Amino acid sequence: MVAALNAGLRRAMENDPKVLVMGEDVGRLGGVFRVTDALQKDFGAHRVIDTPLAESGIVGTAFGMALRGYRPICEIQFDGFVFPAFDQIVSQLAKIHYRTAGAVRAPVTIRIPFGGGMGAVEHHSESPEAYFAHTPGLRVIAPSTPADAFVMIQQAVTLDDPVIFLEPKRRYWEKGPVDLFAAPALPPDRARITRAGADATVVAYGAMVAVALEAAEIADAEGNSLEVIDLRCLAPIDFDTVEQSVRRTGRLVVVHEAPVSFGLGAEIAARIGERCFGVLRAPVLRVGGFDTPYPPSRLESHYLPDADRILDAVDRVLI
Repeated sequence: MVAALNAGLRRAMENDPKVLVMGEDVGRLGGVFRVTDALQKDFGAHRVIDTPLAESGIVGTAFGMALRGYRPICEIQFDGFVFPAFDQIVSQLAKIHYRTAGAVRAPVTIRIPFGGGMGAVEHHSESPEAYFAHTPGLRVIAPSTPADAFVMIQQAVTLDDPVIFLEPKRRYWEKGPVDLFAAPALPPDRARITRAGADATVVAYGAMVAVALEAAEIADAEGNSLEVIDLRCLAPIDFDTVEQSVRRTGRLVVVHEAPVSFGLGAEIAARIGERCFGVLRAPVLRVGGFDTPYPPSRLESHYLPDADRILDAVDRVLI
């Protein structure tokens, strides 16, 4: 995924001279995860900009540049570091289009490595997606595969809306096929059915898609057929694809590693409950992290949803 994101950023910069990258250590170092490796060498320090350690300043500067016709891509080194920029994102970027009655756009893409599973210290394993998905005016995108990462970072940059681009960092080094020349198979706001099934629908995004697919493999061996949907976009959510699946299976389990309370799973459960009340054979269940701050690395394996916790929820909806 790191290589795919790097290739996608490179393609976006080649296609539009107004696209630039900015953030802490994105230039000479190539980013803490090396996603921006060699971009400064190839495009110059005026387009790949090493910034001070000041997230509010990074996003505020990007906002100003967007108002002057640029399409900045900001890198926030870790999920927990985005909160100093929260005011700039939700009070300025997200509102400018509405505040100006549609006259002004802010095409800023904010890349955030998110989620746990890395054995990292405090503030390095957060799941902040619900904050941003709750904010009108922002798009929130979360690819789960190298192929989607390559395509969707380019799609995000071309959008005229501000985009929160969430990268599941524990999938950074997982490999998968990437066609560098194929046209995008889906628009950025469309979910994908990654595995067809008949008995229950499992919805996930980011790092949890691979876990949901693992659970589906185990369930298949036990005689239960699970349909797995990768949301891909968290704001807006493609409820139509989820609804169509649930109308076939009659059951839904939503998986995310963020805490269950007040998370995206609650919104999905409510919407599908409204749309599919007559066909649901069981309550919509949610599988997620616990309602605690993210734990120390020795405990994160107990905190993160795994295939067993997903299968427990599947068993409950299949009763």
